[in-house]
Amino acid sequence: MNIRSLTRGDGVVIGAAVLLFIASFLDLAGCGGAGAYCSQIDLPNSWDSLGLGLGTYMAGVVGGALVVVSRLLPAPRKVAGVDLGAFGTTLTVAAAWVLLWTLIDAGDAGAGLILGFIAAVVLAAAAIATPLVPALGAALMGAPRPAAPQPYGGQPQGGYGYPGGQQQPYGGQPQSGQQGQQGQPFGGQPQQAQAPAGDFSPFWFAVPVARPLYAEDGSPTPIAELAPGTWYLAVEQRGPGLVAQTQDGRRGVLQDTSGIQRG
Repeated sequence: MNIRSLTRGDGVVIGAAVLLFIASFLDLAGCGGAGAYCSQIDLPNSWDSLGLGLGTYMAGVVGGALVVVSRLLPAPRKVAGVDLGAFGTTLTVAAAWVLLWTLIDAGDAGAGLILGFIAAVVLAAAAIATPLVPALGAALMGAPRPAAPQPYGGQPQGGYGYPGGQQQPYGGQPQSGQQGQQGQPFGGQPQQAQAPAGDFSPFWFAVPVARPLYAEDGSPTPIAELAPGTWYLAVEQRGPGLVAQTQDGRRGVLQDTSGIQRG
């Protein structure tokens, strides 16, 4: 598991699950009497009814945990043929649904019921919306810079969205487009030609959002998913894509290289 693959949506799921757990210990019902009278009454919480405590509050907490764990795993996991994340999302929606009708049915709802319903709604909404909303799919923690030196002695080159890459490979000869260019043909106009494929230098990169990695033989089925917040090694350029290597040594083609962060 790699906690750097957590997204902002996962952070919302974790926070809402913690809030739901806390709400399970608060009073389900309010007290309409005077303060002195209310202090003498032992008001129930969700744990006075296992069906509500375990079957609803804890179901939502467990569902949120499954959603987060499924996104931390390097590959999707299934239980009885059901995807772990989908099962967790279903539990969060079920908890919010039950708490909605419990709140409507309550004559005098307490803090535990009101707070629990709010937490369950936020939990279910974040679990559903995180894969769909780019803002929630962004990395929760920034990826650390890879340790120097670069693999194979290669220095990071400009390109693929790397900001300000101005390194000079092959004996320090200035590349076209740099300040103080030399030997510009055709009236000094800067050249924008890409380096030949044979001059490719391996580099580290991170993706802005989760993206599939396809097999090198062109199979349409992804072999892995690159997660934001993790550094991967680009070992070869394959047309508009990159041949990337994961941390466990698997290699595949990243077809969508837009917006990647160079290391």
